[in-house]
Amino acid sequence: MNSPRVSIGMPVYNAESFIREALDSILNQSYRDFELIISDNASTDNTEEICKAYAAKDQRIRYYRNDTNLGGAANFNRVFQLATGEYFRWASYDDICAPSYLEKCVEILDREPTVALCYSKATTIDDAGNDQGVYTENLNLRSHTPHKRFHQFLETYGWYHATQIYGLIRTDILQKTRALGNYPHADRVLLSELSLLGEFAEIPEFLFQRRVHAQTAQIANNTYESLAVWFDPKNRGKRIMPRWQRYINYYQAVKQTKLPWLEQSLCYLQIARRLAFSPGFATRLKGMLEDAAKAITPSLYPVVRFLLPHTNTTL
Repeated sequence: MNSPRVSIGMPVYNAESFIREALDSILNQSYRDFELIISDNASTDNTEEICKAYAAKDQRIRYYRNDTNLGGAANFNRVFQLATGEYFRWASYDDICAPSYLEKCVEILDREPTVALCYSKATTIDDAGNDQGVYTENLNLRSHTPHKRFHQFLETYGWYHATQIYGLIRTDILQKTRALGNYPHADRVLLSELSLLGEFAEIPEFLFQRRVHAQTAQIANNTYESLAVWFDPKNRGKRIMPRWQRYINYYQAVKQTKLPWLEQSLCYLQIARRLAFSPGFATRLKGMLEDAAKAITPSLYPVVRFLLPHTNTTL
């Protein structure tokens, strides 16, 4: 039997509240040639029963269950490892896609070989599905030059790129990346890596609804330490330097590409420019000093916070 053209990977954990709506929106897509891979991170609610019931009714669904909770990053990467399609998309258990979402993304990827990732504009919804406004940030990266795409990506100041990370991606290009890292905001680093390998195309229609609620990872884990544990339980108790880690991984993303040396050099310059010369430098410096104090000399962290007032602004 031929593999489907599209693989959709849904990592889940205790998803009973919203998973039915998410599954229905996927199974109702006008584009039908896809597989849906669900990896259950040892849920303790009724997620397993719900998924098995859906799988029994639709042969396109493959359900897997982990014996223990592997953490968010490993589970995200697992559904990709199980994928067989030419194109791949991560799907969240709580978001909703319009019926034409896949069809329109596939059409662009089929037509434009330079595009690595395709996504649509998006809105946010709350627990009850009520519209909460526009969500999308502009990451329509259409330059043919990698360092220009990379620059545009880094200069986009928002940090919640679910619109793009849940877009449709060429599998062979995603395979060239280091996949999703096990640290806070690893999705942004992965997207930066993809921007080096191809263009991002934005569909100018609102075909994606991002649900924001109390159990969303970014909200439920409101410190870098707890978010790091969500990504990987092995991070518990470790000293982390999330802001430093992010920029180190930008550097690693560029280093591992096969880009010509001039393009790589220009990308390194973009990282330095973003770090030191873009607006918000003072905030970044405070955050990085706090990270260093907390990780290297925890007893000095309260002093550093006093001298450098804490800010919640991300980098």
